Amino acid sequence: MDVLTKQLQIAELAAARPEESFTSLNHYLDMDWMKEAYRRTRRESAAGVDGKTMEQYGKELESNLRDLIGRAKSGRYHAPPVRRVHIPKGDGKETRPIGIPTTEDKVLQRAITMLLEPIYEQEFKEFSFGFRPGRSAHDGLKYLWKQCMDNQVRWIVDVDIRSYFDTLDHAKLREIVSQRVRDGVVRRLIDKWLKAGVMEAGELRYREKGTPQGGVVSPILSNIYLHEVLDKWFAHEVKACLKGRAFLVRYADDFVMGFECEQDAQRVYAVLPKRFGKYGLNLHPTKTRLIAFGRPCSEQEGGKRTTDQGESTFDFLGFTHYWGKTRKGGYAVKRKTATKRMSRGLKAINQWLQSHLHLPIRDQWEKLKQKLHGHFAYYGITGNAEALERFRDTVKRLWHKWLNRRSGQSAGMTWDRFEELLTRFYPLPPAKVVHSVYAAKS
Repeated sequence: MDVLTKQLQIAELAAARPEESFTSLNHYLDMDWMKEAYRRTRRESAAGVDGKTMEQYGKELESNLRDLIGRAKSGRYHAPPVRRVHIPKGDGKETRPIGIPTTEDKVLQRAITMLLEPIYEQEFKEFSFGFRPGRSAHDGLKYLWKQCMDNQVRWIVDVDIRSYFDTLDHAKLREIVSQRVRDGVVRRLIDKWLKAGVMEAGELRYREKGTPQGGVVSPILSNIYLHEVLDKWFAHEVKACLKGRAFLVRYADDFVMGFECEQDAQRVYAVLPKRFGKYGLNLHPTKTRLIAFGRPCSEQEGGKRTTDQGESTFDFLGFTHYWGKTRKGGYAVKRKTATKRMSRGLKAINQWLQSHLHLPIRDQWEKLKQKLHGHFAYYGITGNAEALERFRDTVKRLWHKWLNRRSGQSAGMTWDRFEELLTRFYPLPPAKVVHSVYAAKS
């Protein structure tokens, strides 16, 4: 029986017995399962504290995995410390800490994730999109657009969980996981990863809260936690008490709620801090907002704007969402690249150009093409063409600025010469809409 068939078997059992816990899962952790876990682990991932790369681990894969299985099932496996490094943020000035587990730890975490996914995919709600197989941020954007358009939304609750991945309560997580998973091997491994230390600058520290630093298993654990804290609560308790229509859309720890009635929005907005506080989480007091977001009345509809139909906007998944006029004179929810994301992307490119000024023009061009294609691949959605063009134009001007500063050019890089180079040899890719949000309407 191959791994996919085994996962389908687990999924069928989970769907058929939604109230039962799995007490025997570790028998799936055989050589075929571990080889597949190794195959699904990124080859280019950095080495952990032991310095062993994926390639080195794979040279004696059979014996390494056999030994790993034995230690994991017998309880002799010890989760090694996570190596912590800091990488530059988009502006090039600040850094973001990331954790790097050892190669062996990554493989074992992947194997456990492969056990948990088929169980919890039967429970996770349709409005949850982050860190789930077959779902993407653009799926979340389409879902949000359709909900706003179809449900007469007038109010948005935009929520920011303060340091979610660093403050998740270990005891609560164990309690939540035990509702569905009671296999001793799996539970023991999760507990060891939660307790694993963090090695930074030669100093070992232990954390009492948060998901495993940089761990492959962290995304699904964080989803399991918020599924209990938020998703189930909203779907089964909150919606039953509301007067009007409402929706929730969540991507990892980023989520918004939409409401038809102001009273519903006010009540949920007021109770959210208490709900999250019960699970050891805090909402950011200034970034969590209640926003008037009603559809404006067009002249064709013969209506006037009322006090609850605001012109406010909110940001979600890198886009600013707002009501705008359609070609037919009505209104629709539109979106454009969020200002912070635009600035961050341009700062990153400016930083790269400055630090790679010595490269040949062709090499710079190849890299800039990659960066532009990557930007368009995410932000290229219907209605965002103006922001895409602005981004491309600014990149073009930044490139000219830094080429003009290169040494050894007495006359510098004039704009006319630069335009000629772009036209004849180094054309930048045009702004391109890749995703049609309005396809969600069909």
